[in-house]
Amino acid sequence: MAIRPYILSESNWLTLKDTKFDLAILPWAATEAHNYHLPYGTDIYEADHLAAEAARIAWEKGSKPVVLPTIPFGVNTGQSDIYLDINLNPSTQLAILSDVITVLNRQGIRKLLIFNSHGGNNFKALVRELGLKFPEMFLCVSNWFKAIGDVDYIAEQGDHADERETSLMLYFRPELVLSKDLWGDGKAKKFKIKAFSEGWAWAERRWSEISEDTGVGDPSHASSEKGERLFKEITAKMSEFIYDLCKADIEDLYT
Repeated sequence: MAIRPYILSESNWLTLKDTKFDLAILPWAATEAHNYHLPYGTDIYEADHLAAEAARIAWEKGSKPVVLPTIPFGVNTGQSDIYLDINLNPSTQLAILSDVITVLNRQGIRKLLIFNSHGGNNFKALVRELGLKFPEMFLCVSNWFKAIGDVDYIAEQGDHADERETSLMLYFRPELVLSKDLWGDGKAKKFKIKAFSEGWAWAERRWSEISEDTGVGDPSHASSEKGERLFKEITAKMSEFIYDLCKADIEDLYT
């Protein structure tokens, strides 16, 4: 496979010393259990594939994004008792982001997109704090799993190792998905307190108490065909956003 000029880990100094990028993209994932049948690195594979394809489309339209290596660990404070679910505290994420942004700011790449691939990561407060610390930078966050919303070809909605995630993995890493007879049903308990279910109040879920197989959402209707459709629709939407960010004047963002 040819070197992709928009992927930093594949690039080289011979090329980069004369290259200027419009936008840095930092995929951020997690390492955690995904039902019985998906690998612990599911969020990482999704981040890698989706960010790279969205960047490719934007690059071929004439913009200059660069995708940084994916951060493989995320906030997993609610899964502390699940074996080898690796947790990064938000304060650690803040320190990592601050160091990355320091480099970008010093070298004149003034736009950063955090390409989030894990529901437990919440970067809003961190971006607010770092935006104050680095006033010349434009910092933003995306959640690819919200880019296209609910779609009619996904029969069972969930939010972890569900039909959507299983379909994506069946499309781009099928060799890592266990046979269907080993899939858990993803049945999960909900809070008894109504306000949490309505969405206007929030508390962290204790994962081992809500799900026996660690999944949330029935994956049984997943397929590679659905995964391909999701992949194309998500990356098309994300590539538009990346292109717009690359071309945007951060001194003239509002109408």
